[in-house]
Amino acid sequence: MARLFGTDGVRGIANRELTPDLAYRLGYAGAKVLAVNTDKKPTILIGMDTRISCPMLEAALAAGICSAGADVLLCGVLPTPGIAYLASKYKYDAGVMISASHNSFEYNGIKFFSGNGFKLSDEIEDEIERTVNEYDIYSQSRPVGEEVGTAVKRPESGHQYIEHLKRRMSVDLTGMRIAIDCANGAASEIAPSLFEDLGATVIAIGNQPNGLNINKNCGSTHLEVLSQLVVTEKCDIGLAFDGDADRFLAIDGSGNLVDGDAIMSIIAMDMKENGELKYDTIVVTVMSNLGLDIMANENGIVLEKTKVGDRYVLEKMLEKGYNIGGEQSGHVILLDHATTGDGILTALALLKALYRRGQSLVEASEIIHILPQVLLSAKVKNEDKAKVMEFDLLKSTIEKYESQLNGKGRILVRASGTEPIIRVMIEGENEEEISLMARDLVAIIQKNFIV
Repeated sequence: MARLFGTDGVRGIANRELTPDLAYRLGYAGAKVLAVNTDKKPTILIGMDTRISCPMLEAALAAGICSAGADVLLCGVLPTPGIAYLASKYKYDAGVMISASHNSFEYNGIKFFSGNGFKLSDEIEDEIERTVNEYDIYSQSRPVGEEVGTAVKRPESGHQYIEHLKRRMSVDLTGMRIAIDCANGAASEIAPSLFEDLGATVIAIGNQPNGLNINKNCGSTHLEVLSQLVVTEKCDIGLAFDGDADRFLAIDGSGNLVDGDAIMSIIAMDMKENGELKYDTIVVTVMSNLGLDIMANENGIVLEKTKVGDRYVLEKMLEKGYNIGGEQSGHVILLDHATTGDGILTALALLKALYRRGQSLVEASEIIHILPQVLLSAKVKNEDKAKVMEFDLLKSTIEKYESQLNGKGRILVRASGTEPIIRVMIEGENEEEISLMARDLVAIIQKNFIV
């Protein structure tokens, strides 16, 4: 049986793979595992993004938590990092976010945070999974009477999170024109009002969620409209968030993408210049562009690399005491200010760096030259992912193309931890050449592993 938890919680098509029954059992199991060391009634937060399935799963999840004897605070629509912050700030036993991040609306997910605001270790997730699988045994001793938990709405949660962001990363944005794409997700109300409060003139799109349009042709995975808007509205910068606002990408004043590697480069250099970059190090994954390696070498910055997934970035940061790390996708962790990736906080950090350096985003981005990169995906069955990675023809073709790149590029083929796909990433000096290589590798997968 496949592991229930992926690289970012439990995820699947809502009401088919991620059912209310599973959500109930996850709530029960999460409460049993995460709230064992308390002298009072445990309390667990629940937040969600704007998907049509969120209220359904919230009700089931809350029922499961209450049936384990824990109280629930319902925060409503809130960015994922908001749940992590509130759980830690008010010393609750755990926080749970209902979201499938950048996936389309029919998907949903459940991810847990411990009472200190960090994502769970593999070992604790495995313990929750065992409790889910043994639910029929555990449920025979469910609490009754006054020991049953209650659920209370906490509509003030969004305001508390906004005030936290202002305290941690306030910057004067007076005179700036900022375009914001909220992905019709969790940032839809919070982000525009926050940046306006800081003095900016804000032009917002993707801020009219209807349950079905989250991430649909908008947000950090679809930047075309925001790019055009920045140019036509003569904005200084464009900010694009994903569905749960834990990641962020930027558009410069000329309409060009500034990805996570460039964002981290700009923020880290500003931190270094102000004596804030611990050990002069950025933690990144193997997916980061070779251009980031070149930037780091030229500016006295060390790169620590991990496998793909923000949880592995965070593990390395905590292990070695580093304070910035993240992914090319825009998932950036600023450990001095937050326990997890926070798109809005990262956007504020970028704007603060530009303010302190007296630069536009176009100027600041010159610090890094992003090499041409092609990223394609091949759909496969979840159960075929391991077979694909060991397929002899695929492995031999990768070796052949690596030889052709002759040290001036790289190939990375990996199975997604959250979706039934194999990702093919190739970097090199000739975009046409690496595009042909990537398409060939995808074709090999699709021909031999039919969905």
